[in-house]
Amino acid sequence: MNKTPKKPLKRRIKNWTILIAVVLIYLWAFIGMPDINIKDSAGQAIKAIISGLFHPDWGYIYDPGGEDLIHALMETLAIAVLGTFISAILCLPFAFWAARNMSKHQWISNAGKFVLSAIRVFPELIMALLFIKSVGLGPFAGILALGFHSVGMLGKLFGEAIENMDFGAAEALTASGANRIQTLWFAVIPQVMPAFLSYTLYRFEISVRSAAILGIVGAGGIGAPLIFALNAHSWNRVGIILLGIIIMVTVIDFISGSIRKRLV
Repeated sequence: MNKTPKKPLKRRIKNWTILIAVVLIYLWAFIGMPDINIKDSAGQAIKAIISGLFHPDWGYIYDPGGEDLIHALMETLAIAVLGTFISAILCLPFAFWAARNMSKHQWISNAGKFVLSAIRVFPELIMALLFIKSVGLGPFAGILALGFHSVGMLGKLFGEAIENMDFGAAEALTASGANRIQTLWFAVIPQVMPAFLSYTLYRFEISVRSAAILGIVGAGGIGAPLIFALNAHSWNRVGIILLGIIIMVTVIDFISGSIRKRLV
């Protein structure tokens, strides 16, 4: 019976050193935490929140005047749809720019990857604040924020799909005399289109969640009535809004997941 060989001494020392360092960092972080003071009204507030969540304001679901849950959810959905559509179109040149197998020099694709990473640095809320200063309050700022932020992530995913494709068909067309545009249209696009659509649907699922909070900063959607209800301590209104968001996101995830399974 073979005995399990022991790890080299240097490797064991290295592992223990890393473990001790991580533990010390966590201890230092927790020691420096400020004291957590729980207010006397915390229990009453928690009970009010739970009561509001289990007793939602059903009258807020629909209002002929337009200030209701359904209209706010539809606006949120429209922001996500348009933002995703914009990003899916704008990210295409960035994806081909960042793909290693679409350029002769590696520095060209590295530059494309750097640009996409720089775009992904800014979250949707920061983008929304920037566009609010440019186009004003409302859903248009939310659409632009989602659209430009998603360019970074979709461009990265699209670029990876291009790098993983089989170039046999493209080489065959090139050998038969096809130009670069014909090769791209008849050999590259048909291969990467299913992956592009799948990634776009996946990004749409994320955009719906993001669009639900953009209203907090005034970029339209369900976030605005949610923050108003929270500030007013209208917990039954908060409950129906959260319930609407949960149902909308769950239905969209189910439909999008079913479609993506057929595409890939």
